[in-house]
Amino acid sequence: MDGRIDFDINDSLKHYLSDPASIQTPEASSELVDCENDPESLTSALINSDLNPVVDAVTENPDAITRNSYFDTLQFLLKTSSQIPLSALSKIFDLIVSGLSTQADIVHADLEADEQETIQHHKQLLEVFGFLLQWTIAAVETRAAEKSASAPAARGRGGKGGKSKAAINKDTNWDSSGQLQTALDVMSKVMKLKLAKIFVTTSERDTFISLFTRPVYLVLENEARVKNTAIRMHAFKVLCIAVKHHGHAFGAQTSIIQNLSYFEHLSEPMAEFLQILAEQYDYPQLTEETLRDLSNKEFNSNDLKGPKSVSTFITKISELAPRLVIKQMTLLAKLLDSESYTLRCAIIEVCGNLIAMLSKQEGEERSENHKGQINAFFDVLEERFLDINPYCRCRAIQVYIKLCDLETKFPKRRQAAAELAARSLEDKSSNVRRNAIKLLGKLVSTHPFGVLHGGQLAFKEWNARLEAVDAEINALKPPTELQENRAAEEATVDESLLADATQAENEPAPEPVPMTDEQKAAAIEKAAAEAATSEMMNKLQLTRRYYVEALRFIEVVDAASPIVTQLLSSKNKSEVIEAMDFFVVIDAYKIESARTGIRRMLRLIWTKGNSDEGKGVQTHLIECYKDLFFDAPDSFSANDAANYIARNMISLTFGATPAELTSLEQLLSTMMKGELVNELVIQKLWQVYGVQKKEISKNQRRGAIIVLGMLALADPDIIVKEMETCLRIGLGELGRRDLGLARYTCIALRRINVGPSKQASGPTATTAKLPNDHAVLVKLAAMTEVITDSKEWFGVAEQAIGAIYALSKHPDTLCSEILRRKTRHVFQPLQPSRPTSSGEGMDNSQLPSPPPEEQEAKEDQKSKKQKPALALSQLLFIVGHIAIKQIVHLELCEQDFKRRKAEKEKKAGPRKSLAPVNASPTKKKKSSGKQDTPAPEEPDELDMMAGTTEDDFTEAIAHVRERELLYGPQSLLANFGPLVADVCANNTTYADPTLQAQAALCLAKLMCVSSEYCERNLGLLLTILERSKDAVVRSNLVVALGDMAVCFNHLIDENTDFLYRRLNDADASVKRTCLMTLTFLILAGQVKVKGQLGEMAKCLEDDDKKIADMARMFFSELATKDNAVYNHFVDMFSLLSADQVLDEDAFRRILKFLSGFIEKDKHAKQLASKLAARLPRAESERQWDDVAFALGLLQHKDEEIQKLVGEGFKVVQATA
Repeated sequence: MDGRIDFDINDSLKHYLSDPASIQTPEASSELVDCENDPESLTSALINSDLNPVVDAVTENPDAITRNSYFDTLQFLLKTSSQIPLSALSKIFDLIVSGLSTQADIVHADLEADEQETIQHHKQLLEVFGFLLQWTIAAVETRAAEKSASAPAARGRGGKGGKSKAAINKDTNWDSSGQLQTALDVMSKVMKLKLAKIFVTTSERDTFISLFTRPVYLVLENEARVKNTAIRMHAFKVLCIAVKHHGHAFGAQTSIIQNLSYFEHLSEPMAEFLQILAEQYDYPQLTEETLRDLSNKEFNSNDLKGPKSVSTFITKISELAPRLVIKQMTLLAKLLDSESYTLRCAIIEVCGNLIAMLSKQEGEERSENHKGQINAFFDVLEERFLDINPYCRCRAIQVYIKLCDLETKFPKRRQAAAELAARSLEDKSSNVRRNAIKLLGKLVSTHPFGVLHGGQLAFKEWNARLEAVDAEINALKPPTELQENRAAEEATVDESLLADATQAENEPAPEPVPMTDEQKAAAIEKAAAEAATSEMMNKLQLTRRYYVEALRFIEVVDAASPIVTQLLSSKNKSEVIEAMDFFVVIDAYKIESARTGIRRMLRLIWTKGNSDEGKGVQTHLIECYKDLFFDAPDSFSANDAANYIARNMISLTFGATPAELTSLEQLLSTMMKGELVNELVIQKLWQVYGVQKKEISKNQRRGAIIVLGMLALADPDIIVKEMETCLRIGLGELGRRDLGLARYTCIALRRINVGPSKQASGPTATTAKLPNDHAVLVKLAAMTEVITDSKEWFGVAEQAIGAIYALSKHPDTLCSEILRRKTRHVFQPLQPSRPTSSGEGMDNSQLPSPPPEEQEAKEDQKSKKQKPALALSQLLFIVGHIAIKQIVHLELCEQDFKRRKAEKEKKAGPRKSLAPVNASPTKKKKSSGKQDTPAPEEPDELDMMAGTTEDDFTEAIAHVRERELLYGPQSLLANFGPLVADVCANNTTYADPTLQAQAALCLAKLMCVSSEYCERNLGLLLTILERSKDAVVRSNLVVALGDMAVCFNHLIDENTDFLYRRLNDADASVKRTCLMTLTFLILAGQVKVKGQLGEMAKCLEDDDKKIADMARMFFSELATKDNAVYNHFVDMFSLLSADQVLDEDAFRRILKFLSGFIEKDKHAKQLASKLAARLPRAESERQWDDVAFALGLLQHKDEEIQKLVGEGFKVVQATA
């Protein structure tokens, strides 16, 4: 048997820590030593032949480890651990762990028996095993790290990436985590021994303990190991025992701080370790020391990792052990001054965790001290709402959101939080705004005012309660006379005391008169009554305070709502979704301002859905509206639910603007397409619309047909099935009494046929057309002839003519009849020549030959008087609208021809005509302001001609439009062209404002038909645009000019100045219309931009927010088109700088906005050189300042220019 080793732990550790390969192993097996430089020859068989005897010997007696040959063999194998098979490493690991375990049992037995003479021997054995275990674990971890790096695919087996290792050289899979747990268990077992008896000096004990703690920290460096709960807990146990019983506290503290600096994954586990140490091992000192150390730590400004880890650690420890953290808060508060925002975020979260902890303490534990602490933490949170970093501001808000769920409500703090959140809605960071909206919603949904009257927060109700309680308080107060008397008495007493003080001293005090029993009883009763009154008074005062606080809270939410409404337009989709949720929440609590936001939400249905975000907003909007309006309570029967939903749908139309109705239409049709509207609801809507026996409000009936028309966009059958009802109600007697109802009925009837956008796409488009004698068309035509002075007539006529063009096979024939009858009605008493004044002889009380189907209705109206000017206005309106509709109709004919021609070419076979050819094309003066009736039939006729090309047909249609509609010998509209121009030109003769407005509109519409007519009357139109006092007329003509710019670009291009001039119109609505029109024309490339963009730039500073926003949108879109802002920058600058009215601040804001679109360095340099040339030529200091400011905004980096600017404005030399 070979000799024993002479083992010195300090010497071995010195060599091991500097370089394990430097450790000498002279007694190792010669076969192994020979393979040292040839790793390939280290086979399992060779290793096992040397290792097995060691295993057998140590298993028999742990002492065997001290044999030279065995010890050196193990050391040699550990030196070459990176080359040996994993099975061999596993065997070594098992050998050392089991040997150490057995040795621990022997030591324990000997120590219990108090055998002193074996202690030195045990000490050596424990050190040998400890040393080898440290080395083995290091080897195992190295191999584990290699494995996870080289084979990432093997990660995750058993949920522990990097722990499952396939052996090299066809080794079997080996997962060392089981053995590692056993090893950690054995370490704990050894450390529970009475080591003080073995390792007498502190340095010996520390050295031995480090053999266990060092590998534990090594294991923790591997993230995959830490994720394994069993390993993590075993490692913590070893460290806890070392700290608690073996003086490892300082070492642990150093290691924790190092771990936080270098290993992000250890932030939370280190907090968990300290919690276990404090709670299970009763050792809170280490936590306190660590926190103290961290609070004094300074971080390099470039170090992002360190502060992040420390922040996570502090946050986690404040969650797990808030009582320990609160003791160190005075020190940790220093981190609020740190430049690192992550550290500030951590302290904000710590404050929240500590408030939560303090608020949960039981009543007896509460003290004034706790209140003070809570207030201090709340103060920190409130001041952090203004932190310089948006992440910190967000964190403060998020902490408040968590605190809202606490049972303790902190009403005063909630009020402050609501006010701060309302302020944060205007933060420049969208993340802060989103969280502020969330906090306000949370404050509402967890509000503390539900004790007395349920949870609703309607301002009116709370205000009424406050007034009631004020009245009660006033009733309990004694009458004012008594109060005043008492005051007077007190005053008298005071004076007499002062005046007669000397006499009073000499007078004997009067004796009190004894009270009778009755007086005593009365006094007691009076005292009791006063006490009751006092108690009642206190109660009422408290109730009043409660009401006042509730009202203050409601006022904050009410004031915040308009800002949240603005945020519905945010570019950040998550912010938009949060704003929607906010309105749903506050609506549930009956806060009145919710309704505005809910209506505003509607426009989000137009959010572009090309990305998931856009679709998300649309889907969320539909969900919100379903929750609010279209989901009946579960307790309702199917019938009640349908009534509830129908009622809500109708209510959405009340007071809605045209824009809101358009958005609601899109929403409801989208829901209908998604099959989210029940058939029963549609039936209920028809019932509301069709009810005749019971009185029903105008709005409800209107609302029902509006909603049905919207739903019919997705499913036209809704209207088709109930067409009879539409004719009976909307186009019958009820419709004549309520023209609004008639108008919406016309809109609904238009939905029977698919829209023009779809008409060209399929053959079904034309199959739904109706003959002119169909009841629907007859009724529609009759609606245009209703005799009334109401302005609503124009809306009805517009929609009725639109419906006729949408539904009729031959709309021009029918409209010719309408026009002829209306003309006869207006001009009957006169000769056919045009009138010379607006009022002459136009008495329409005798309407000649009314259409038979409307005979009765017309006779009822005979007694009605209609203003002659209004009758002519109505006629001109019909003329203009028919002209516009006829152009569209001709375009559809052209599309239809092309479609059928394409189909015919595909089939190359005979085609059936879809519409009969009209046999009588020239009957009287027909073609209702459009060419003869053949126009719509031309496709059929031309299509039957061999060789008709698309170009021929397009030319034919263009000829009809240009020469025949307004100039054809058989055209009805030809009669009205000169009439309209005459009415517009003689505005003093035809002075009626409505007539002038309709004449101008009609003129504009006719000008869109023919370029010849347009050219002839353009001067007149521009004069009206300049001189008309009616803002509506000016707005209409601006839109008309835009249309003409599209139709006849060559005519309008020279006159765009007239359009731009309207940007300075005194009326905001005209300005807005002009800006919208120009935005469309410029972005669509319909007009050439010259130097006038500066006029649009001025709109950026308009007082009307909508105009300013629209201008911003225009320039943002323009910037995406071929350097447009760059190309016009100098022109815009010149115009803005020369404007004397524009103040300097506004000029600078506009310039700053525009310069933001100059992104390319090349462009910035070119602009800078152009502008710099103006500096010497500047005639005034203001001009020079403007140029210098512009140069400062451009990133030109030109030293010459900087020098020129630096010299300043040389006004003195220039004038000297």
